[in-house]
Amino acid sequence: MARSLNKVQLIGNLTRDPELRYTPQGTAVCTFGMATNRQWKTEAGEMRDEAEFHRIVAWNQLAEICARMLKKGSRVFVEGRIQSRTWTGQDNQQRTTFEIVISDMILLDSRRTGEVEEPFADIPEDLGEVEMPVSSQSPEVQGKEVKSSKNKKPPEEKDESLPDDNEEEIPF
Repeated sequence: MARSLNKVQLIGNLTRDPELRYTPQGTAVCTFGMATNRQWKTEAGEMRDEAEFHRIVAWNQLAEICARMLKKGSRVFVEGRIQSRTWTGQDNQQRTTFEIVISDMILLDSRRTGEVEEPFADIPEDLGEVEMPVSSQSPEVQGKEVKSSKNKKPPEEKDESLPDDNEEEIPF
């Protein structure tokens, strides 16, 4: 038996807002346009750009997620399969379109409208040297150990002759 593969992976930007509709059976379907760009240098050394436009279709829960999270201009990764569809137009001409039916979508925008992303904004600056957790929300620091060295002071030697009456225990 011969094997075949119909798999598409694209990274690009939405060319229009997603449109969410429902079939008569109540199944959600979302469609949107997506553009991918290609850049190359000609033999003469001139830079050229080319854009491809894709019709993207999502079904069921993924359709509702796309409609809620995406907007025109959003940068996304989509994965799915190519599907052709044929129909007869109003002028009785046979028409065919190719669309990408997606099974996965990842929003690549680092910021949502109105929000400012500061991964460690809720951590006080005067902690000294402390290992801080790496947030999955901040891809620029993923997999890196982040340390703050602000206000770093050398350790003080303790004078054993002084009483410890006023000293508080510090958990770190």
